[in-house]
Parts: sequence; C-alpha cells; structure tokens
Amino acid sequence: MKKYLLLLSALLLFLLAACGGDTAETETEPFVISAIPDQDPELLQREYGKLADYLSEQLGVPVEYRPVTDYAASVTAFRVGDLDMVWFGGLTGVQARLQVEGAQALAQRTIDEQFTSVFIANSASGIPVVNSVAELSVLAGHTFTFGSESSTSGRLMPQYFLSQAGVTLADFAGEPGFSGSHDRTIELVEAGSFEAGVLNSQVWNSRVEAGEVDLDKVMVILETPPYHDYHWVIRPDVAERYGDDFAQRVTDAFLNLDANDPDQAEILSFFGADGFIATQNSNYDQIEAVGREIGQIVDN
Repeated sequence: MKKYLLLLSALLLFLLAACGGDTAETETEPFVISAIPDQDPELLQREYGKLADYLSEQLGVPVEYRPVTDYAASVTAFRVGDLDMVWFGGLTGVQARLQVEGAQALAQRTIDEQFTSVFIANSASGIPVVNSVAELSVLAGHTFTFGSESSTSGRLMPQYFLSQAGVTLADFAGEPGFSGSHDRTIELVEAGSFEAGVLNSQVWNSRVEAGEVDLDKVMVILETPPYHDYHWVIRPDVAERYGDDFAQRVTDAFLNLDANDPDQAEILSFFGADGFIATQNSNYDQIEAVGREIGQIVDN
C-alpha cells in the first residue's frame, strides 16, 4: 500500500509539472510598444505605462512599454523585431517602414494632420519676429540648435524650410547644435547657449501653458506651415501572434479613447490630443521626399 501511494504521488507530481509547462508554453507573448525619446525619459516611462495598461485591457493581451535611448535606436529595434509598435515622428516612421516590408502606419493625433514647428530665439540675440519662411534668412550668422538629428519637427522639416529661405547649415555661426529633445532645445536657447533653435509647436505650447518657459528670455519668431508628423507604426508579423485583425483592433483602441473617462483623458492629455484618427503610409510621402532631398533617407 505504501509503495502504491508513493507511485501515485510521483504520478501526480509529474502531471502537475507537465500541466505547468503547458501553461508557460501557451502564455501570450507581450505586445511590445515604444516611442521616440523626444521628452523627459521619466515622463515617458510613466505615461506610456498607463497607455500600455489601457491597450492591454482593450486588446486582451499583455502590453509592455520598452524605452529606447535615442531616435535611431527606436528604428533599429523596430527593424529587428524587438519592438512591435512605435510612436514615431514622421521621418523615423518612414525610415522604419522602409526597413520592414509590410509595416503599417495606423493612427495619429488629430493635430498630426496639420503639425507645425516653431523657430525660437533668445530675447537678447537681436533676432526679430518674422512673418514668412522666406524671412528665416535672419537666422544666418547666428548660433542655432535643432533637436534630435532624426526629428521631423526638430530637424527635418525645419531644415527644409530654412533651405527655402536660402539658409544652409554652413550659414550659421559655428556648427549647428543637436540638443536631443524638444525640452532641451528650449532650455539651451533660454539660457543663451544658442541664439536660436527650433522644436515642435505642441511641446512649446504645453511647456508655456505649464509655466515652464521664461518668456522674457525666449520667444517664438515664426511658426512653420503645416505637415504630417507623429504616428503609430506596427510590424506586420503581429498578425501571426494575435490574429489577422489585430492591427485594426489596435487602431480602434486609439480611436476609442474617451476624454470623458478620467484615465483615458489622462492619456490624451499626455499626447496633447483631443483624439486619434486613422492614418496610412501615403500620408508621409512628403516626409519621405524631403528626407531624401536633404540626405536623411538614402537607399542602401
């Protein structure tokens, strides 16, 4: 009898271990999201964590936010499959899609259809407010900083508008700077480290509204014409893990964000958005053309 009980116990332990192994093997793989690091990393970690929780609830799969070190790293991680979906700027989104066949632009904020940059100047620089892109020629001979080298609103489109004014990078006093983020651009120009700079208008407006900019020291000299910018891009192979309709379900999750729900309103507020709308790859044809024109997109 004792021998029988020992054998039965061993069999039960074996079955429990086997069942546990099956559970681990069938556990849903996390859907990994990220974003270009265009603002303070601690802020991004906190707010994208809230977004991950919302998406997990809506999609019925675990969602994980994974930070990246810089813009280029976000494109690389997306290309090799470490990231399933990324909040890209216009340029990085195009760069990523060109490297992953079948990658799809899903959703953008309503403001991203008509996005703008602002050129700013230190008040002591003597640089005047101007009324047109052509008048950006006043920046020649001054020190100047962009944001990240791969930023659409902090480098790509501003450099395009500067070229329309006849200003090249060689026309600045010394080498142009690359601050790495929109927040940092404001700080550098406000401190006088650079006489002028450029960043996206949404970050500028939000920082001004929060009282985080000394308007006695730094001012907007021009808001640019509009262009398409930020958007979510998803890898095509997510369909193999989560179903053929997964990309549409993700899009719907963004379109269904409700400003009347306090938690969802907080997500929208972080993005500076009234809501999200669907988008498509062709909306960024202009970004690709400008990227090629100034050498930010090259065919391998």
